[in-house]
Amino acid sequence: MMGHIMLLGPTEIVDTFAEAFRMRYLRLIITTVDEYWLDAAVREVTGYGSSVIGCDAEIAVEQLLDTNETPDGRPGASVLAFGFSVDALAKAIPNRVGQCLMTCPTTAVYNGLPEAEEQIPLGKFLRFFGDGFQKSKVLGERRYWRVPVMDGEFVVEEQVGVAKGVAGGNIILQAITSEIALSAARRAVEALAPLKGVITPFPGGVVRSGSKVGSKYKGMVASTNDAFCPTLRGRVETKLFEGANCGYEIVIDGIDEQAVARAMTATIHAAAGEGVLAISAGNYGGKLGKFHFHLLELLKD
Repeated sequence: MMGHIMLLGPTEIVDTFAEAFRMRYLRLIITTVDEYWLDAAVREVTGYGSSVIGCDAEIAVEQLLDTNETPDGRPGASVLAFGFSVDALAKAIPNRVGQCLMTCPTTAVYNGLPEAEEQIPLGKFLRFFGDGFQKSKVLGERRYWRVPVMDGEFVVEEQVGVAKGVAGGNIILQAITSEIALSAARRAVEALAPLKGVITPFPGGVVRSGSKVGSKYKGMVASTNDAFCPTLRGRVETKLFEGANCGYEIVIDGIDEQAVARAMTATIHAAAGEGVLAISAGNYGGKLGKFHFHLLELLKD
């Protein structure tokens, strides 16, 4: 480390910080008869879930679960969904579960945060699809609904817990070529697979259209992050390193600050390498988000 310059192999880690926000999150436990239908279920329910700039939730698979980790002993997945408010999630999640999971063969849906202080209705709404034929079952302190469907019954828990999380942790990598950048981005996302408590909600975990706040056009809350666009070099004040021709952002949502910090550290280490000139992060001058993740401090810790 020289002054404020840190190198990971050939990659410079920029002395900057990622700015993240307080958001609410919930965890769905989804089970199915086998891996094929589990894949179908999670693909559907996590679709159109990249950013609350335009989506009703930021949602992705947290982890795949073994049969000994699920409530009914079947293959499963835990899915995390983030929204700006409890009310936003209370609207988005019953819609997604009803349209994307109740429709998918063999699924069941359980509350992944039963201990959370705040609970929102899930099966409490979806049971009405049963048209009076639905039945409830109470096990311990948890109520489940059995909704008759064409392959038997759709089992869904009455409610799902909501807790406070942290969304918008990020790194931005810059590379000499798009091939090198893509490879680095994939390494970064794959490094998160074993980590609990985090998701990367964008396609394949990667953002190619990183954004800044505001726009020259009225009504646009976000617009292209021109400082990182290689085709705009020379026309704007660029943040690209000399020789960088491609950049990608990895955005991380997590259940708490520690989870996001661990994930950011893992992505930095995984993304660094030959041809990756720099790793930095996106922020808004510290004015919008209360959580600041300084890259050099993450690596020091």
